[in-house]
Amino acid sequence: MQAPEPARPPYPRPHPRPRSLIRLIRLVRLVRTGLLVLLSLVLLPVLVSQAALGINDLGDPADGTRTRGKDAFWLGHAWVDGRKGDADVAALAERLSRTGIRDLYVHTGPLEHDGTLPASAYPRAAWFVAAVHRAAPGVRVQAWLGDRLASESPDGMRLERAATRAAVVRSTRQILGVGFEGAHFDLEPLHSGDRDYLALLDTLHELTGSRGAQLSVAAHQIDPLPGFHSFWGATTGHPKWWSQRFFGEVARRVDQIAVMSYDTMQPLESTYGGYVAQQTSLALEVTPASTDLLMGLPFYRENRFGHWAHAETVAAAVRGVRLGLSRTDADRGRFGVAAYVDFTATETDWAAYEKGWGR
Repeated sequence: MQAPEPARPPYPRPHPRPRSLIRLIRLVRLVRTGLLVLLSLVLLPVLVSQAALGINDLGDPADGTRTRGKDAFWLGHAWVDGRKGDADVAALAERLSRTGIRDLYVHTGPLEHDGTLPASAYPRAAWFVAAVHRAAPGVRVQAWLGDRLASESPDGMRLERAATRAAVVRSTRQILGVGFEGAHFDLEPLHSGDRDYLALLDTLHELTGSRGAQLSVAAHQIDPLPGFHSFWGATTGHPKWWSQRFFGEVARRVDQIAVMSYDTMQPLESTYGGYVAQQTSLALEVTPASTDLLMGLPFYRENRFGHWAHAETVAAAVRGVRLGLSRTDADRGRFGVAAYVDFTATETDWAAYEKGWGR
């Protein structure tokens, strides 16, 4: 008799997963889904905005959107501290003769944090003003005065102090007495809505107006989206932009306002050009006809967060300026560009400026 076949052992059953492991797996999946949703919420607006700026760079500028002869040029401190001489002024004048540059902002400060300005900071200022007048008649020379504000750190100038504002006014009277035909202020970081700054401009404009001199300022960029400076300030501690309304308040208090339309965080020439076109339009909308509006051109090269040399080119900036001007106020007379800065400018920068913006 054949022995019966032994019964097959039952298949082994998998061990049940511990409940703690199941909860962990579910948590990981939930976190992963949440991160994907968050990433989409962050990236989607960025991608949409970049596409919009690229589209904003399309089209052709209107005929006649060229220099009006009201451009400006930021110059470094070497022109007033003795490092430059007559030959340098002659070369500068020859360069300017091929452009629409009318105003020179020559670095004469910086101001002390208390608003004072030592005369030792600009020993050759009177010589430089006279030398420019001889070599380039019709070009105005303004003193570029600036300082770091204590708006984001404990160290810096405090405009909320009346004594500091009064000292800034005295320093301005001081440089006008040397022969400068205007004062150009660059105070940073200046937060949107700063009423102390507006009060200072009111007083300064009374002074410069009584002397027949110019009051000009370097201005922050305007919110690319309404209220964007508040969002950026809350998330980074540095608002960076001004509201369009505040920009208009500043523009009404000065003779010239120059937008620092560089350091824009744009990755491509096309998006940078579209951004400058947008900034030009936003500024034109709120700058009174009595004020010269200037858009900044990056005559320098850096690669860091906020500025990419391959994207922020003079050619892209000029194209953006012309597009914004064409779309908003193509016939505006009191309009120009301002080149920053002389000690980093190259022949490529000058060629792009002259080709794109020259007559």
